[in-house]
Parts: sequence; structure tokens; C-alpha cells
Amino acid sequence: MTNKRFQTKNLILASESPRRQYLLKELGLDFEILSPKVREYYPDNLTPVQIAVYLAELKSNNFDVSRFSENTILITADTIVSIDDEILGKPGNYQEAVCMLQKLSGRRHDVITAVCLRSRCRQKTFHVLSSVYFKELSMEEIDYYIENFRPFDKAGSYGVQEWIGYIGISKIEGSFFNIMGLPVKELYEELLLF
Repeated sequence: MTNKRFQTKNLILASESPRRQYLLKELGLDFEILSPKVREYYPDNLTPVQIAVYLAELKSNNFDVSRFSENTILITADTIVSIDDEILGKPGNYQEAVCMLQKLSGRRHDVITAVCLRSRCRQKTFHVLSSVYFKELSMEEIDYYIENFRPFDKAGSYGVQEWIGYIGISKIEGSFFNIMGLPVKELYEELLLF
């Protein structure tokens, strides 16, 4: 079921994230999926917000939008997990996942998602910041989560919509969906204006 307000727009989501694809579909939008083939890197002197924006724009700049039709909008995004200005990326292995979850245990951290919208003649990048508070996680809870949910494709080693979110998150300030990987309310509003 396509949202009528977007019937004249050809949307392309450049993301392999099943969570982003799911959330965009739940907005009632039809879209194509492209894979951003880009090595994610950023300059050392950037803040967490600047890193998320930089990476979302880096992914967008990987595509030649001059070849797109006039009504095409390319959507790229990047989600950063930050605790005390330290960036927690995707864990490379089991031990890295354990270390990240131990860092988050009993503390507050920020999740920043930057989204870049780009057409042949316009570009708009915005970001949303949400704060997440974890209870003290036991080693058994951390082990159970990693063993059963394998969060190796997730920044910060966790998915808010998974078991660890059910039992571990005591409070959220900001958008739940932003933590999941796409601030859908803000994206919807920006697409209406774009």
C-alpha cells in the first residue's frame, strides 16, 4: 500500500540494513534498494554527530545522482553509538561484543542516526540523537544475548528491538526508531518537504 503523498517520488534506499528496509516499508513507501559499496572511514577530529553526518554523506556521494530521473530521491543513513565520546562500532567478534555491552551496562549512551536525502539538484542531511539507559547487565545476560542474537551487524553490539532491549533498557530519551536505525518520523517530514 503506497502512501499517496509519495506516488510522484521515486525513492531509493541505499542500505543493506534489514531494519532500515523494514521501517521504510512500514511508512507505506515504495522504494528500490541499492547497496552502498563504500569503505567507512572518517577523520579523527570529528564529534559523534559529525561522524554520523560524514558517513551518511559519504555513502550518498558514492552514487552518481546525475543519472537518476528528476523525481528520484536517494536515501542514505548511518547510525553511531557513542559513550563518553567513544564510538562503538560493529563488533568484529564475540569478545568485542562482550566488551561493548559491558561498557554500556548500567550507563547512559547516545545513538545518533544521520540521514542524507539527495536528488539531482538538492541535498539535505539531518540527524537525530536519542539517549539510552541500560540497567546493570549480568554476564549471563550478556552471554545469552550474544549467543542467541549474534549482534555482529549492529553498532554498539545490540538491537533495541531484541531481547536485550526488552530486559536491559530502563529508559529512552528520544526516538525509539532512531535507535533501531532510522528516525522514521523525521524522515517522513523531511521527505514531504524535499
